[in-house]
This record gives sequence, structure tokens and C-alpha cells, in this order.
Amino acid sequence: MELNEIIALRKAKFEHLSSKGANLYYNRPFEGCINIGEALQNFQEARKVSISGRIIARRSHGKVVFMDLRDSTGKIQLYIKLDFVGDEKFNSLEDLDIADIMSVKGELFKTHAGEPTVKVEDLVILGKALRPLPEKWHGLKDVELRYRQRYLDLISNEDVKKVFLMRSRIIKAIRDFLDAKGFLEVETPMMHYIPGGAAGRPFKTHHNEYGMDLYLRIAPELYLKELIVGGLDRVYEINRSFRNEGVSTRHNPEFTMLEIYRAYANYEDMMQLAEEMITYAAKEVLGGMSFVYQDKTIDLTSPWQRRSFADLVKEKFGIEPQDEAPVMLKKLQDKGFAKGLNKLSRSQVAKIIEDILEEGMNVNPTFVTDYFTSMCPLAKTKKDNPLVSERFELYVSGLEIGNAYSELNDPIEQKKRFEEEVKELTSDDKKAVDEDYVLALEHGMPPAGGLGIGIDRLVMLFLNQPSIRDVILFPLLRPEK
Repeated sequence: MELNEIIALRKAKFEHLSSKGANLYYNRPFEGCINIGEALQNFQEARKVSISGRIIARRSHGKVVFMDLRDSTGKIQLYIKLDFVGDEKFNSLEDLDIADIMSVKGELFKTHAGEPTVKVEDLVILGKALRPLPEKWHGLKDVELRYRQRYLDLISNEDVKKVFLMRSRIIKAIRDFLDAKGFLEVETPMMHYIPGGAAGRPFKTHHNEYGMDLYLRIAPELYLKELIVGGLDRVYEINRSFRNEGVSTRHNPEFTMLEIYRAYANYEDMMQLAEEMITYAAKEVLGGMSFVYQDKTIDLTSPWQRRSFADLVKEKFGIEPQDEAPVMLKKLQDKGFAKGLNKLSRSQVAKIIEDILEEGMNVNPTFVTDYFTSMCPLAKTKKDNPLVSERFELYVSGLEIGNAYSELNDPIEQKKRFEEEVKELTSDDKKAVDEDYVLALEHGMPPAGGLGIGIDRLVMLFLNQPSIRDVILFPLLRPEK
């Protein structure tokens, strides 16, 4: 049967139910409803229960109808007999289809085969699905459709639902860890006057009342560090950030970041914090220190390896920290990379280098340290080498999942760095120096360490998902034609 015919038939059934006075979309579940998982977990023969859910299967045998009802916690069989529910309600079952929503009350029992079942004594229809579920409940296979109509994906694919339940558990474990360490969860603005706190192209918007342009945040960093100035010594934010850039298996324009700031700490402290937090979350959610990601076993056992970015790029490309952007680009091109590109800023060249290095990273967690100061406008430099900063990035199986540094708290040096950064930007990316942030630093910020963790990528790793779209409920997609 064609889809249009199925929809027409279901609409006719809806009209038939409505003609009998059934006001489907305004009906209420039976009072005292429990979820199906609770009914199964605390199963007792002859226990009276009320449950609600979606019909996912039905089998008719004359004056008896069997149905399977599912909610977010599980599935249970219904035994509906004419003698128990009466003619009117039993006959209404003829107008019910797979995916319709109903509430029932009755008595728990087990069939001869041992299947938990509700002997239905009363029922009410809560909603009519005018379209069928995909592929008759055998799963939604079209990847694009899965992302575009995530609700169908969740209904049809139990494994997909588990991913998002586990994602929530991972975030909860992180919160529990930080709360126990005395960190305060905060919220900072998502609309910024000046895009800052990270390298990235922002989304631009406009506020009508104030008549000014604003930017969706690319990172919450600067506001969080202002809280450190204000005396909140340990803060974190699980935030939504936005980058108006490419889309790939590792990038979505809207994504979730964890940012943590701790006064009187440095990037070495942030290494320890990252290691402890991620291993804690793995134990809580996965039950151990190792897991498989894309056919590779990742072991979180301490200590995690460290590698020097400065040493890596010198060995691989001959690039030195003092090299200007054209020199860095020429050395890359001499090694066969970045062909056809020219007039790039140092940060753009650095991004190319990082992408190349990602491919050669170890499977197990690796802290990459000693980034060039020119790539780190918000980080302190090393005392013995001002061309290199106290910064690290955390890689696991080639995925960059963390970035941290000893925060620059010198307002004079910070303003100078901002001005140098602005000079390097192309006309399309031009922005002002963030004088408000410099003003905050001028009131005195204690030494601090900051850490950012990509939540989406961490979930990808823990749950062995190949694409960031598989761990974001509603990833950004092109409009359908």
C-alpha cells in the first residue's frame, strides 16, 4: 500500500473514532500511571497497574487482542479481552494502528511462556499516529532521514536511544566529579559584543532594541575568567558554543563544551584534573578504564603520554616557533602539504598543522604541550622560552578532545596579544580588541588554569560513534529541497 493510501486510511479511522465521541488528543492517561520499566522491575502477579505508551505490535484472535506497548523505559504485552473491557472499547481497537498511543489499567500476570503481561480492564486512546513508523519497526536505515527526523530514529532504533541516555549519564558524571571538587556551575552569555575566547568564525545576529550587532559565542572563556577576577575561584560551564565553519564527522556548527577555570592553578594542574575527570566518568559510565573506539582499544590507565608540539613540527616540517606565517606555509608546502594555498595567517597555518598531526596521534590519551606563543593569545609563556606557551591539547585516538593552559593574567601583555591577533586577521574576520576583558584583568586576576573539553567528542569516544552527528540529537543539516 502506498504511503498516501496508508495516511488516508488512518485519517478515516481517526474520523470514525471521533464520530463516536472520542476526543483523542484531549484524553488523559489513567491516574497513578507508572512507567513500564517500573512495572517490569517490580513485577508481582495480580498487581494492579496503570501504564501508558506507544503500540508497537498487535495480534488479533477473535475476541482477544494482544498488543505490545512501549514507553521510554521498556516494553510490555497487553492482553485485551472483549469480556473484560466491553463491546465499545473492544470494538475501538479496530481503529488502532501501530504507533498509536494509549493508556491502560489492569492486572499483571505471566503467560504460559513466562511473558510479563497486563490483563487489561480499561483503556483510553491518547493519540492517533496518522503516519506509519518507518520500515514496520525494523529500524530506520536512511542516515540522512535518521538525523532529519530524529524522533523516528529514537522510536525505531533502540541502540540510538541508548546513546543519548548514556550521553546524559556521561555529563552527569562530569558534573558530580566537579561538584565534589568544589567547583561552581555557572551560566554566561551566549550573545557577545566581540567574539573571543577561541579561534573561530562566529555567527552574527542583530539586537533590534539596542540597534547593535552581536555574535553567538565561539567560547565562554573570557566571561568565566572575569568570574575568577570576581573571586569565584572554581567555576565551570557546560555550554553551547557556535562556529560558523565546516561540517564533518568531527565538527558541527553548534556543539557542547565543558569549560573549567581554577584560581591558583596552572596547566599542569589542568592535566591532572582532565585525567582524573575523564577516568572517573569512564568508570562511572563504562565500568572500567578501557573501551573500544572504531576497532581500537583505548586504555585510560595513568600516566598519560606527553609529546611536545614544538618538537613534533620541527621533526616533521622543520618549522620553528619564531617562523612567520609565510615561512611556516613554505615549509609545509615543501613537505607536500597545503598545496595551492597562500597569504594565510599564522593561526590558519597552525590549524593546518594541527589537522595533519591529528592523523598521527597515538590511540591512548596524549597531552601535546609546548605550543607556539603566536598560537596562544590567552596563555602564559614558559619562563625559559617566551616563544612557547604553557598550553596543552588532549588527543585520544586522533581526536582532539581537550585544550588547556596557564591563563595569561597580565593585562598589559594581554592587550598587546589582542592587538597582534587583530592585525593578523583577514578583512572578513576583523574584530575589535576586547577592552572590557582587559579592564577586568586590570583589577587583578590571580594565576589560574583553564581547561576546555569537547563533550560531543568525548561521547563519541566513550560510545564508539563514528560521527559527531550520532551523538547530537539534532545536528545541523541542509534544508530539504
